[in-house]
Amino acid sequence: MSATAAAQRRHSATILVLAGAAFFSGAALRICDSLLPRLAQDFSRTPGTAGRVIISFALAYGLMQLLFGPLGDRYGKARMVCIALFGCIAGSLACALAPNFDALVGMRVAWGMAAAGVIPLSLAWIGDAVPYERRQATLAQLLTGTLGGMMAGQLAGGLFADSALGWRGAFLTLTAGYAVIAVLMLLRLRGEPAPPPPGARIAFASQLRAVWREPWARVVLATVMTEGVFLLGPLAYLPAYLHQRYGLSLSAASALIALYAVGGLAYAIAAPRIVRRLGESRMVLWGGVLMGAGYLAWLLAPVAALAGPIALLVGFGTYLYHNTLQTHATQMAPALRGTSVAMFAFCLFVGQAIGVTLAGATFDHLGSIPLLLGPALALPASGWGFARALRRHRTRADGQP
Repeated sequence: MSATAAAQRRHSATILVLAGAAFFSGAALRICDSLLPRLAQDFSRTPGTAGRVIISFALAYGLMQLLFGPLGDRYGKARMVCIALFGCIAGSLACALAPNFDALVGMRVAWGMAAAGVIPLSLAWIGDAVPYERRQATLAQLLTGTLGGMMAGQLAGGLFADSALGWRGAFLTLTAGYAVIAVLMLLRLRGEPAPPPPGARIAFASQLRAVWREPWARVVLATVMTEGVFLLGPLAYLPAYLHQRYGLSLSAASALIALYAVGGLAYAIAAPRIVRRLGESRMVLWGGVLMGAGYLAWLLAPVAALAGPIALLVGFGTYLYHNTLQTHATQMAPALRGTSVAMFAFCLFVGQAIGVTLAGATFDHLGSIPLLLGPALALPASGWGFARALRRHRTRADGQP
């Protein structure tokens, strides 16, 4: 076997393990959506207040990107993913054992800090290992793991919420899953070459500034923050919305919304053909339209059964849009890819924290109409704006000597 073939085989095996890590991280990102009504009931809080378990995780996840990105560039991205996985074991176990709501929120902060090093540094590792022309398709493989986890987390959250095991059982299950993947990742590292020795210090601020100085990076980062606010924020309250509007059980509401991830998986399977046929500008444009139309359809749907097909449509549109942003995030500053992807995730999850906060207050005080109407208008506008910016960026890049 040639050295190139051996390296490709090692890369394929590592990507498979990273997809497993992304599965459990995706589950952790979405599992509390369906648990919110159960948490509100167990701790005598409103659904909006119970949303602090999502906000705290998202803020910690976003802020820690500013640390994990430079650390991944300096010490090796795969090694930092492995460390993060062991941190997730501790964080999810601590959440399962939390004695009260405030302690649970605090432990979700710790869990979010650890989880910050899994998916973004996996993306950055792929950016280093895979040429740009194959990167969309390879990122779609990692996306399959993430989306499978999101779907499983959404559904499992509802099942646990309706069972005697409740949220503690949900978090213990994730602890076990993290443990398996962490051991597999540790075994993979034995075959990975050691990173170069680090210098005397890690210049966090200068690395962050170097990425921020790139005009195109600022466009990508602003767009993904908008996605966090208007897509992920309201999405967290959809199971509670369906439960309230149609009287569905939490497990049934969660199962319907879990089809969001099936739509994303459909995109991941078809990604190579879609990229060739549509091109990136039309992908983000149509992605924004589909997401906005889905939120409007959730608002107008006369029966609960339509919520599932709508979720599938929104999931497909989301990853037409998001995977294009993600691919550009790996190319914003190739010499600082870990930092670039970490800043991308930071903006996404800070946007999510803002969005969940706004959505929770809206749901508690204003009801479902503004909760769903805002994304229905904002997401198509965002897709149109980024598609225009992308065409201008391509034109400038083609005009350079």
